[in-house]
Amino acid sequence: MQPVSIPLGRLAELVDAKVHGDPNLMISALNGIELAEPGEITYILDSRQSAAAEASNASACIVPPGCTIPDKSCLVAKETAVAVARIHSFLLARPFQATGIHASAVIGENCLIPEQISIGPQVSIGNNVRLGERVLLKAGVVLEDGVSIGDDSILHAHVVVGAGCSIGKRVILHAGAVIGSDGFGFASDSQGRHHKKPQVGTVRIDDEVEIGANTCIDRAAFGATWIKEGVKIDNLVMIGHNVVIGEGSILVAQVGIAGSTTLGRHVVLGAKAGVAGHLYLDDGVMAAAKSGIHDNQAKGAVVGGTPAIPAKSWMKSSGVFNRLPEMLKEQRRLRKEIEELKAALKDNTQEQHEK
Repeated sequence: MQPVSIPLGRLAELVDAKVHGDPNLMISALNGIELAEPGEITYILDSRQSAAAEASNASACIVPPGCTIPDKSCLVAKETAVAVARIHSFLLARPFQATGIHASAVIGENCLIPEQISIGPQVSIGNNVRLGERVLLKAGVVLEDGVSIGDDSILHAHVVVGAGCSIGKRVILHAGAVIGSDGFGFASDSQGRHHKKPQVGTVRIDDEVEIGANTCIDRAAFGATWIKEGVKIDNLVMIGHNVVIGEGSILVAQVGIAGSTTLGRHVVLGAKAGVAGHLYLDDGVMAAAKSGIHDNQAKGAVVGGTPAIPAKSWMKSSGVFNRLPEMLKEQRRLRKEIEELKAALKDNTQEQHEK
């Protein structure tokens, strides 16, 4: 499909930005500062990048307040990074193409499938599945019995959604994501045998959620594992049974959350952070990469390290940790000097007594 050109002034209206230059300049795409061509718009997030923007072949540039680029039309946006993301998405957006159901797809009984649908090759859909309008199921997607998916959601190749799970509107599930696999629940007897605890709950994913490739979200033992509206989850994240993730939270790659833990709104967990089970992380908690969170966290807490402690203390401790070999060497030197001083003092005391 040919790119659509949009007047610069229209893009400014989209993101509540101001135009410095020609509002009728036609823009067909957004590109990186070194890759942009005439007819495209690029961006900078800092005025120190102005020289690079001036040298770019782009016809226009998105800039932060107080910054202009000589001989280029500019969009001045307060939240520059947000404006870039919104404009880029707008320029890439294309109308939904309803391709129907591929001949190799397998559809179960009593399913609700609208006309505005795109179901790719080798898709497997169980019984009593409900699909919304303009849903896109790419190759190899598996939907088990009783799954429901809201309007305008996209499931990329080989996504699996387990029985009874619900997916909201405008949700994106990337390749290989597994929603609704059994939670990890076993009871061990005195002989060391592990007896499976049935996992009979579901997973609920609300609107506007995006889940990365090969991420796994376990179904609840009872009730529902719940991913609330606007949550963004990176690749290779593991979410245990009965976990609740609050609105607008962000989980970066390889985060692991054990069962029955609840996250409040707008929690941010850095890459490889681990959270123990049955905890509560209040609104706005932030954890640095590789944090090990073992206790409840108060609203707005910023933590790091394993076990996780307040970030400022963790950073100070990290600085000390790097100096431990040097400090150990110094300690040994001081200990030797003390022993030598004690020996000298003892000899001196003995000499005084002998006199």
